Amino acid sequence: MTTSETARPATLDAASLRELVDSGRAPRLLDVRTPAEFETSHIPGSYNVPLDLLKEHREELRNHLDEDVVLICRSGARATQAEQTLAGVGLPNLKVLNGGIMAWQAANAPIKQGAPRWDLERQVRLVAGSIVLASVVGSVFVPQLKWVAGFIGAGLTFAAVTNTCAMGMMLGKLPYNRGASCDLDTIVGQLRESGGGRA
Repeated sequence: MTTSETARPATLDAASLRELVDSGRAPRLLDVRTPAEFETSHIPGSYNVPLDLLKEHREELRNHLDEDVVLICRSGARATQAEQTLAGVGLPNLKVLNGGIMAWQAANAPIKQGAPRWDLERQVRLVAGSIVLASVVGSVFVPQLKWVAGFIGAGLTFAAVTNTCAMGMMLGKLPYNRGASCDLDTIVGQLRESGGGRA
């Protein structure tokens, strides 16, 4: 795989995916958001494989993914990382849902709703904004605190340039975001079943 292919994964738009699902030819749908985000809303028939778990156990998961796979997240960034991870272990036929779950919802496609929770990107904005605000206000009394705000700004810039987010990955590990049990054995068991394990 060339570098340009790694940077630009194959994508599938919401309308095309819906057509495949409606025709009974749905690919394997892997939602790489946190369990809490998945519980809030997801595409019926999708499997929750959080990005951190997918990265850690890519070899084991690769053995259970031999058909077409569409990767889903909120907007496409985490799904792109998942695509690069799985492509790195030789998994073919990977696509990213262009625009993620947001595009799916905007297309008025079927969605399974659960208890509402804040998505990970919103949590990152809250935490980063709160740290910057507290640092700026605190710098009136302790001038060195301005560097904390600068560090957060640099981190957000790096996150945008690399399309990764260390703060998001850390927040994803909090109990609030873990939701129901989502471990490798459960996921592999669902993937082994022929449709019976889908949510």
